[in-house]
Amino acid sequence: MTSLTNSSILITGGTGSFGGMFAAMTLARFNPRRLVIYSRDEMKQWQMAQRYAGDDRVRFFIGDVRDRERLARALDGVDYVVHAAALKIVPTAEYNPFEYVKTNIVGAMNVIDTCIDKGVKRVVALSTDKASSPVNLYGATKLVSDKLFVSGNAYAGGHDTRFSVVRYGNVMGSRGSVIPYFLSLAGNGHLPITDPRMTRFMVTLEQGVELVWHAFDDAVGGEIYIRKAPSMKVTDIARAVAPAAELRVVGVRPGEKLHEQMIGPEDARHTFEYGDYYKIFPALHGWRGKMEVAGGRQVPEGFVYASDSNSAWMSVEALRAWIDANRAMLGKE
Repeated sequence: MTSLTNSSILITGGTGSFGGMFAAMTLARFNPRRLVIYSRDEMKQWQMAQRYAGDDRVRFFIGDVRDRERLARALDGVDYVVHAAALKIVPTAEYNPFEYVKTNIVGAMNVIDTCIDKGVKRVVALSTDKASSPVNLYGATKLVSDKLFVSGNAYAGGHDTRFSVVRYGNVMGSRGSVIPYFLSLAGNGHLPITDPRMTRFMVTLEQGVELVWHAFDDAVGGEIYIRKAPSMKVTDIARAVAPAAELRVVGVRPGEKLHEQMIGPEDARHTFEYGDYYKIFPALHGWRGKMEVAGGRQVPEGFVYASDSNSAWMSVEALRAWIDANRAMLGKE
């Protein structure tokens, strides 16, 4: 593992669900010299600061990724960056596309430019299943963001900053995701189901953090990492949360997919399979022979990694056990 010990790390969008878990795990595992939480929500920063009162390793910066000057100030002396800031609610994006472009695309450009200018060593950007063959505005902005971070390695020129991406499906228990939403409605006696055919990948926050650590250690620059994860039908998620609840079909929301896809057929020729993850190498000409693929096996032509055709599935009982073990965390979301 690349030594994050005694390093300076900044996470954009650091007060979100992922940021909270990344901070806790990274502080415990690596003891960084400084961990900077960069976000625009002062109340969430204040609440998070209470948990780290007296820990002078943790710093807080109010700022927006849209503001390049503020980013430049925050990135002084930073070695590693996790870019987790994004607008991400699918229906909201359909009605507010300009705002999503400003944060998810222009914000990504600002992070790339400023990290190069400030001599940051490594940058890992968080992506989403919705960036693979996007059908909604949010997914389209995240696809552009992914492309920007991949090409950022060439854009950096003679600078040493290197960029990579990690892509997740549904992160279990994250703010705004289906499990805490169902839990908030469990006492009503019924739960809304968009479509009984709908499936989702099931990735834990801890697994998400570990994949970012791996990307910091493994990436040469330009790779997209996808964690292997089991799938579940949304009806089974509902049964795990509230077994006796009536399931009421309410219809698919604007821009929503029935199934999550993290690797599309167009990416198959650049995708290699490893033990518990896939890696998409850049589609740019000439990467073969320049990037390390040892230990990986190229996936078949036309390969698709989607939640409905997945070979691994989580049971209702397994999810119920996970919910019982994480109720304290879920109650905070």
